Amino acid sequence: MINRFSVESPCDDGDSLCATVFDVTGSESITNVSKIVGTWPFRVFVILVVAFLLDRLIQSYIIRKGRRILRKHNGRSKRHANTAAEERAQLRVDTMASVLASFSRFVLAFVVILMVLDEFGISLAPLLAGASVLGVALGFGAQKIVADFLAGFFMLVEDQFGVGDVIDVGEVSGEVERVSLRMVTLRDVEGTLWFVSNSEIRRVANKSQLWSRAVLDIDVAYETDLRRAEGIIQRVADDLWQDETFTEGDIIDPPDVWGIERLGTDGVSIRLVVKTDPAEQWVIARELRLRIKEAFDEAEIEMPYPQRTVWIRSDESTPVHARPEVRTVEPRHGSPYSDTNEKPSIKDSPQ
Repeated sequence: MINRFSVESPCDDGDSLCATVFDVTGSESITNVSKIVGTWPFRVFVILVVAFLLDRLIQSYIIRKGRRILRKHNGRSKRHANTAAEERAQLRVDTMASVLASFSRFVLAFVVILMVLDEFGISLAPLLAGASVLGVALGFGAQKIVADFLAGFFMLVEDQFGVGDVIDVGEVSGEVERVSLRMVTLRDVEGTLWFVSNSEIRRVANKSQLWSRAVLDIDVAYETDLRRAEGIIQRVADDLWQDETFTEGDIIDPPDVWGIERLGTDGVSIRLVVKTDPAEQWVIARELRLRIKEAFDEAEIEMPYPQRTVWIRSDESTPVHARPEVRTVEPRHGSPYSDTNEKPSIKDSPQ
């Protein structure tokens, strides 16, 4: 019987792993393999392989979790037949998954770099101390960037807006073309592209989330039969709602005439509200204005025009008991839309 303790150890001094394997197995071949395993190139290789597998595992978990959340949300959306909500949820989940994946990779890469440097025999204490000082300096110098990232993260989590929404952020409003953790890209109605930092957004008005509303205040003259005018406006709006040939926008609820909104100096305002698909309130409002104007012309309902009273005083001294002469300016033919270039007539008002 061979006594393994009589065999000379092939391990180098200080190689604890090799000595432990030799003491346990007594096999020189296994001990030589352990010597290779204990070298720093092999250890670095193992660190990189483990980091790669861990990264794939984390990414797979984030994707599965996002799909599970999306399926749960889509189940609720299907019960309410809300396609817009499904699209927003898909965009939100994709964005959040991308953010979490990038953050996890950054943390994993930082840990791997520290472990590899340790294998090279580089002391980590000075590096960590220097990194702390650098982090403090960057924290003071890059407060704006940190604020942008935090604001952008909470915007995404709270689903305040997304790509394709029409928003108003104070100084600028337009359609969102891109959302990131640092800034939002908007394009206004004139085609100008705006880049707005997330930390500069103090409040957001989302004009196209899930549904929108077209609000029209239609002015009519004081002499108009208001109930008849309201009926015509309601009829025109209902016709547009049921018009299948009009495909530029969709009305999702029956239009509603709220009634008299304002008694102005020149006319009476009647308010009409129409609930539409997201961001389609403007095209619906333009079509309604055209059809209402045509219906008013057919019903001979006049749109209001400015009326003013002119007081004409003489330069000469006027007796105390005398009243000033009053003249009312009115357009000829009773309409401000006349094609003639005649000046308005001035008629004397009785004293």
